[in-house]
Amino acid sequence: MWKEFKEFILRGNVVDMAVGIIIGAAFGQIVKSFVDDILMPPLGLLVGRVDFSNLFISLSGGHYATLAEAQAAGAVTLNYGLFLNNVVNFLIIGFVIFLFIRQVNRMKRKEEAPPAEPTTKTCPYCFSTIPIQATRCPYCTSVLEE
Repeated sequence: MWKEFKEFILRGNVVDMAVGIIIGAAFGQIVKSFVDDILMPPLGLLVGRVDFSNLFISLSGGHYATLAEAQAAGAVTLNYGLFLNNVVNFLIIGFVIFLFIRQVNRMKRKEEAPPAEPTTKTCPYCFSTIPIQATRCPYCTSVLEE
């Protein structure tokens, strides 16, 4: 069992996937910081100095100035501001991944060679495969039109 597990872990695609997950998690932290620390403060300022992370509804009935204050009091809250931050994070990550995949696809298209010219054709009389330059079928001896 240990040998099979070792073979599974050392496969190239498993190692590549692990590296991708680790890089993705690190990239997620960068995007989260970008959204929370750079994007959301000016956006909050534009919509009237609203801090999205402090937008919540107290389901316990009390009134609290901040989310931290409500959580410290043990109030049950509906944190829609944090949800908005996460939606913006998702949209930004999705857009960046779209741009990245788009560039990778462009590079792949450049690397692909155009399809080769055909070297054979089919005889319209006997349906045998013959060289494209042939003017007479070697199988049925029909004269081929060009």
